[in-house]
Amino acid sequence: MSESTPPPPGWYPDPQTPGGERWWDGSAWTGHVSDPIVPDPATPAEVSPDSRNWAVIAHLSAIGAMLVALAFLGPLVVYLIKKDDDPFVRDQAAEALNFQLSWLIYAVVLVIMILTLVLIPVAIAAALVWFVLIIVAALRASHGERYRYPFTIRFIT
Repeated sequence: MSESTPPPPGWYPDPQTPGGERWWDGSAWTGHVSDPIVPDPATPAEVSPDSRNWAVIAHLSAIGAMLVALAFLGPLVVYLIKKDDDPFVRDQAAEALNFQLSWLIYAVVLVIMILTLVLIPVAIAAALVWFVLIIVAALRASHGERYRYPFTIRFIT
C-alpha cells in the first residue's frame, strides 16, 4: 500500500475519544463510535506472585482461623493488613471476608435448626460445600483469577 492510499474501512482508534474507536469508511470518519474500553483492574497476567500468594492466604486463612476461633478472622486480618497495598489482594480478602461472614450467619441459623434435630444432613452438606468452595477460591486465586463465592452477602466492596 502506498502512502497516498487511505487505510481500508474498519475500526480505528478515535482521534477525539481516547480509548474509544471510530469507524473509518475508507475515505472519512463516520458517526459510528464505540465506548472507551475500560480494562479489568487486574487480569491474571498482571497479578504479581506476591499478590496471588496473599489472595490465597486470604481464602485459606479461614480454615486455620476456624480451628481456633471464628473463620472470618483470617480473611479479616489479611484485609486489614493489605487493603491499602494491593487492589487484587483487597478484592479477594474482601470476598473471602464477605463469604465467611455470610456463612457465619448461615451457621447460626443452621445451629438453631440442628437443635431441632431436623436438618443434620443439610448441616453436613453445607459444611462440605463451605470447605470445597474455599479450596476452589484458593485455586482460582493461585492462578490470578478473581473468584466470587456463591451465596455471599457482599458486606465489603
